[in-house]
Amino acid sequence: MTPFKADLHIHTVLSPCGDLEMSPTAIVERALARGLDMIAITDHNTTRQVKVAQKVGRERGLFVLGGVEVTSQEEAHCLAYFETDDQLDEFQTFLDQHLPPIPNDEDRFGYQLIVDENDEIVGEEEYHLLNGIDVDIDGIYEEVHRVGGLFVPAHVNKGTTSLTSQLGFVPPDLKADGLEINRFTTKEEMLKKFAYLKRFNFITDSDAHFIDNVGDVYNVIYMEHRTFAEFRMALKGEEGRYIDTMTFREAPLKKIM
Repeated sequence: MTPFKADLHIHTVLSPCGDLEMSPTAIVERALARGLDMIAITDHNTTRQVKVAQKVGRERGLFVLGGVEVTSQEEAHCLAYFETDDQLDEFQTFLDQHLPPIPNDEDRFGYQLIVDENDEIVGEEEYHLLNGIDVDIDGIYEEVHRVGGLFVPAHVNKGTTSLTSQLGFVPPDLKADGLEINRFTTKEEMLKKFAYLKRFNFITDSDAHFIDNVGDVYNVIYMEHRTFAEFRMALKGEEGRYIDTMTFREAPLKKIM
């Protein structure tokens, strides 16, 4: 198996809390400079910046997973990953149907910009993307799987916007393909506290909203090739594929919303 460095939770200028430097092209360039082989674009409640990032990634030799960070009805953040454009489009339709139609307040929350590979603005999301959709965690899991994607609750140890903060714990009967932890814990520490989570494999990522933080935290994924199918097997620990969670803190962590 070949080790691939992967940061699987990155926001662009489309997320209202994403810095204006976080264009797809800048993210890809920063990821390559940090020695990453693979990233995922996971904006809040929208997939509309993914395809440009994937195009730039293909041109420059970086594998870009299509993803999204969904805010559930419980206000818990959940990552979803998809293989094809059709899957992304289908899940985007689901998000459009369930995101509350509350206009974004740019002065309060920040811009929600869609840009092309030349960093030119080509669109903007009208509705505020940090709101929770009107679907619970189980419903989101079911829709992600119906479309053909992977479902990973985000930063489950975080004190806000996580399963732990919103529900008080990670449900023992949770339906998920894996769990994400943030830089402030490790898989070993989590399992010492919550042994019942050993049925899950873990990932850990930068959750970057600023360009300096791309690749601060990453996974080393052991698989044969950089493909969605291989990533799926690694997340499930199948056929010799597996994931090591790593921490790399060269740049200072900037505050995110």
